[in-house]
Amino acid sequence: MASDSENNMDREIILADFQACTGIDDIAEAITLLELNNWDLVAAINGVIPQENGILQSNLSSVASQANIYGSRSQAAPADPPAAPTASSSSSSAFCPALPSRHIVERQPRMLNFRVEYRQRTVEVVIEEGSVVGEIKQILETELQVPVSKMQLKGWKSGDLSDSIVLQSLHLPKNNSLYVLTPEITPTASTSQNSVLQESLNQNFLLVISHREAQRDYNLNFPGSRTIQEVKRNVSDLINIPVRHQQWEGWPASASDSMTLAASGISYPCHHLGVCRRSSPANARVPTEECADVHMVSDSEGDDFEDASEFGVDESEMFGMGTSTGCRKAPLMPENTENEVDALLHFTAEFTTRYGECHPVFFIGTLEAASQEAFYGKARDRKLLAIYLHNDESVLGNVFCSQMMCADSIVSYLSQNFITWAWDVTKEANKARLLTMCTRHFGSVVAQTIRTYKTDQFPLLLIVMGKRTSNEVLNVIQGNTTVDELMMRLMGAMEIFTAQQQEDIKDEDEREAREMVKREQDEAYQLSLEADRKKREAQEREQAEQLRLQQIQKEADDEKEAIRLSLEHALPPEPAEEGGEPISKLRIRTPSGEFLVRRFLGSTKLQVLFDFVASKGYPWEDFKLLTTFPRRNITQLDPASSLLEAKLFPQETLFLEAKE
Repeated sequence: MASDSENNMDREIILADFQACTGIDDIAEAITLLELNNWDLVAAINGVIPQENGILQSNLSSVASQANIYGSRSQAAPADPPAAPTASSSSSSAFCPALPSRHIVERQPRMLNFRVEYRQRTVEVVIEEGSVVGEIKQILETELQVPVSKMQLKGWKSGDLSDSIVLQSLHLPKNNSLYVLTPEITPTASTSQNSVLQESLNQNFLLVISHREAQRDYNLNFPGSRTIQEVKRNVSDLINIPVRHQQWEGWPASASDSMTLAASGISYPCHHLGVCRRSSPANARVPTEECADVHMVSDSEGDDFEDASEFGVDESEMFGMGTSTGCRKAPLMPENTENEVDALLHFTAEFTTRYGECHPVFFIGTLEAASQEAFYGKARDRKLLAIYLHNDESVLGNVFCSQMMCADSIVSYLSQNFITWAWDVTKEANKARLLTMCTRHFGSVVAQTIRTYKTDQFPLLLIVMGKRTSNEVLNVIQGNTTVDELMMRLMGAMEIFTAQQQEDIKDEDEREAREMVKREQDEAYQLSLEADRKKREAQEREQAEQLRLQQIQKEADDEKEAIRLSLEHALPPEPAEEGGEPISKLRIRTPSGEFLVRRFLGSTKLQVLFDFVASKGYPWEDFKLLTTFPRRNITQLDPASSLLEAKLFPQETLFLEAKE
């Protein structure tokens, strides 16, 4: 703890001197610049205030004298230094190291990184320090599809800048955060909801951070565009605790390391936090026959391994090479397991026990199921398959798992872009089973490749890409690598995969377009057939109905004709004009204008008259028989009465009228 306190004190002195010399008031920015130069004060000052012809370097004597000043500052006051660019009366800021005799070396172009946020998008821009602001806007125009004329680039420390300003004149740090406003472009409903967040990105947040072990508070100002991960990295330089070993209090429950301070939900303008060193899993001993495996952790920037003494174990135990019979770790996968799913469940549980919860999401299922999940969905949903092969007998096993596989950046990248499947080849039976599976799914070449690797070259990470005809192993990553190299090789594989995926997406879209056209044609053809069928059925129904009606009409006509004939045959014969009985002569006008003339005996019943009219096609159920004057309806009279009684004698003119 004493050495940590002295180290922190030295860094605070360097920080104060750096701010006094450069005039940079933002502590976070000053820490970032010093961190980029490994806390070398002269190099950091040269990076912020470069000379016209090259980088200025101190001679060895001045560097040595500065080292003596830093080491003895607390015991003796230094000689009066030359005046600093920014005058100050405090002892912490009065020192600005003089830059003695220097020699000019060739200056390499300095690259600047800009993280630009626009609505719901983030664009990373890397550009030379000698470029102008307008070149950044031109890059953003290509990425965001926003015209330069409608773009406002905000977030500069010195306020709004013209497009012709040279970046070198702004003395910017290596990493910067900006944001784009487009007032002339109407935002959508979703972007209007983020307007408040965009405005708060340029606000400064005061973080009061309490270091528990040192019992000291730090008051640090950060812009709202700074991410929580960047804050943790800056604080790690002050408290000398790597990011992965930090344990924080006070962050909102919904906040994540990738969030900006403005979006994290912390209090504005001031928020209180606490930080301390995370306790090591090795210090919590479990009272069982087996002892817990050492959990090595590092921050996402690839910090150096810490001394094994921090964990209470020697080096051989830390690298999984202990020989004590009382401390044996359980295997990641049982030998001769019958069920692959059970084996992978055991692997995941034991991996979590050894290395913690932060690790890739291992696919639980057979290798064939993992291949199906990765390769055989829609082209847009396909991913690379990462096959992790572990061997407990390799000295690199624990280091690779804790430092590489459990690094936040690797875990996040694998989760987003890969289906990760794992297998333990420590036991020969499990290794033989793996080779059989690889031969079946990827061919004998892959299996032979795995056989060629020796135990001390494990773990292995195979990157497999699915292709139209066969699966291809893009890369085999061995255990003797670093986080940066592992990430580069994963990203290289992703570039190859992305190019192939774009071709597959294009082919799939064209195939789906052809299939859609064919489906539409088939549907139109089927609809046409259905319409023809319905039309034909309607015609058939209409014809059948006509035939039925014709048949009914024919039957009705036949029935009427039969009745008419029967009535006609039943009529008594027409009497002669000269006879002994009275004769009644009747003239009947039909609706068509024709007249029916017939003689009847005066004693003839009205029913006979009705039958006569019906025999001519005018049944009395449908027609009424009327007299002309006075108008009478004869059909309403009693059919049994005679013509004489009906006063239809000696002659009468009648007419037929259809009943309503």
